[in-house]
Amino acid sequence: MSLNLGRFQITIIRKKRFKGLLPALLGPILALFLAFFVAGIIIVFSGVNPLLAFQSMFNGAFGSVRSFAETLVKTTPMLLAALGLTISYRTGLVSIGAEGQIIIGGLFTVLVGIYLGFLPGFILIPLMMIAAMFGGGLWAAIPGYLKAKLGVSEVINTIMLNYIATYLVAYLLDVPLREPPGYFPQSAQIAKQAWLPYLLKGTRLHMGVIFAFVAAFIVYFILWRSPLGYQMRAVGFNQKAARNAGIKVEKNLVLALALSGAFAGLAGMVEIAGIHHRLLGGFSSEYGFDAMAVALLGKTHPVGVVIAALFFGALRVGANMMQRTVQVPASLVFVIQGLVILFVLMDELIRNYAIRLVFKAKREEE
Repeated sequence: MSLNLGRFQITIIRKKRFKGLLPALLGPILALFLAFFVAGIIIVFSGVNPLLAFQSMFNGAFGSVRSFAETLVKTTPMLLAALGLTISYRTGLVSIGAEGQIIIGGLFTVLVGIYLGFLPGFILIPLMMIAAMFGGGLWAAIPGYLKAKLGVSEVINTIMLNYIATYLVAYLLDVPLREPPGYFPQSAQIAKQAWLPYLLKGTRLHMGVIFAFVAAFIVYFILWRSPLGYQMRAVGFNQKAARNAGIKVEKNLVLALALSGAFAGLAGMVEIAGIHHRLLGGFSSEYGFDAMAVALLGKTHPVGVVIAALFFGALRVGANMMQRTVQVPASLVFVIQGLVILFVLMDELIRNYAIRLVFKAKREEE
């Protein structure tokens, strides 16, 4: 692509892609380094030693068994939602709706956990998982269907469905689901046997972390070891070529978003059954939005997504320790997250394209 600007011509050339593990890892590593470098400059201007701040952040996330357990707790919902987004991104769909799908998954979890609370735990927990995945998948299938049949942008639809999910749950907590006697906008607790068992005494580490890491293997199998995953990736690479090869593009678009929403719904389930045990406004803590950054940093591959989710979970936990010890605001974490996304996207541009500036000499008039 060329752009003429008088005596200058700017040409953008697509470079040859380098394959292999090392080139794929260099981008995220460089993005993390640059993000922390810029964050360190910000900390210096606040009058604090950045090395001390980052050390306290690391100790807060990994300095003890209890802190590492809390890091895993924060990692779990982000990992599940990011794994779902990996499926949609690999299919060429840009979903912004993981947050709303988490909320709907939490809603379906509470409905089952309350109204079927008479069932034993070994039946009730799987039922809540199925309900949450069904709710999140159904919520995501709506923009998938609109994209496949009408060509409506999934970006706009998933964003709007986030708001609908948020205000729908707010209404339900205000009127029909409010816990008696109705002092606070929250639901009643789900049945005790529906609570996810804790894995480590004295911590909040629950069985949901096992679900999340198992889900990483499932997503890898779906995308790289199954005919369905091959079709989805083919659709994401080139819809026209996939259609000419006999792949049902529309079907794969809907199914990809539905699967993406199912994993996000499961993230809502583990938050409710593992941590809150009731439906609350804002229980998702914006994990769905962080999951987009996790999927991008992890290069939409389950292995990378696991590492990126662990990093973002550590940021959330370590930020509180950093604020307590060196008085650096925990909101700095959001700056680091934004910088990571920026540098990851810049890495894609730099590695894939070269920008050539040509100076055209002015011809002398004869």
